[in-house]
Amino acid sequence: MRQKILAAVLLVGVAVALGWYFLWDRTQGSLVLYGNVEIRQVDVSFRVDGRIAQVLVDEGDSVRAGQELARLDDDLLRQQRDQTAAQLAGQKAQLLRLERGYRTEEVEQARAAVARAVADNATINLNRVSAMRARNAISQKELDNARSSDRSARAELRSAQEQLDMLLSGYREEEVLAQRAAVDAAAAALELAEIRLRDALLTAPQDGIVLTRAREAGAIVQAGQTVYTLSLVDPVWLRVYVDEPQLGRIKPGMAVRVRVDAVPDKEFSGRVGFISPAAEFTPKSVETMEVRTSLVYRLRVQVDDPDNVMRQGMPVTVTLVEP
Repeated sequence: MRQKILAAVLLVGVAVALGWYFLWDRTQGSLVLYGNVEIRQVDVSFRVDGRIAQVLVDEGDSVRAGQELARLDDDLLRQQRDQTAAQLAGQKAQLLRLERGYRTEEVEQARAAVARAVADNATINLNRVSAMRARNAISQKELDNARSSDRSARAELRSAQEQLDMLLSGYREEEVLAQRAAVDAAAAALELAEIRLRDALLTAPQDGIVLTRAREAGAIVQAGQTVYTLSLVDPVWLRVYVDEPQLGRIKPGMAVRVRVDAVPDKEFSGRVGFISPAAEFTPKSVETMEVRTSLVYRLRVQVDDPDNVMRQGMPVTVTLVEP
């Protein structure tokens, strides 16, 4: 019985030793890399000039993409929007008038002018005066006056007829096209005014944490002047480095295990993303006496950090999970 127990203990000991051996061999064979949590920041600013009316978040606040950060006093921008809207309405009304043609009242007035010119008896009077002159019943001056009146009447008739023809044919196509272009220009000006009005509201471009609040309410800012600096936290990227002899062991999409000094008992999972095609010297943040002159390749690793433990610039240790 004692021999059986001794054999069982010996067998268990051998199994444990083999397990530790294989685990130690696998650990020793794993590729370990070093780097930092990548620093990703963005300076947020208004696209228009103005006076800041409200600042809505403070340093250290977490913000979501699209969240309101600050507002400008938009009274002037609203006035400009309303003015351009009125100009657009005027241009549209002018286009409608051109497309519909002249008013009925204007056409009727032109018809009446033609009728009056036709009814003028200047030609009849000229014929009578010419006959009287042939009999020497009147002077040459009276005949000349009658001829002048006849020419004036004929000219008035031509003018009235031309005016009527123009009204009946409507406006020229060139005038309509020019007015349509004016309407398009006014619509573009209104859209620009609307964009400027929307730009009076500053929103977060991505999820992040407010690092710096550079301006306060009441400050006059120029377009592009930094109001906030945000630290982008999603996704979390790591910048790590691998030397050339080990580069062949890494492929995009490979799984990794990540550890940070702040929580040494916790392990994070991630995947290799970008692999730089160009070599560079080991950066000062990770170099040692042995590798400071070595050429390495930069990797970008995306890591899952559901508890928001990692901070930008924090040193990390990345172990490659090889199949």
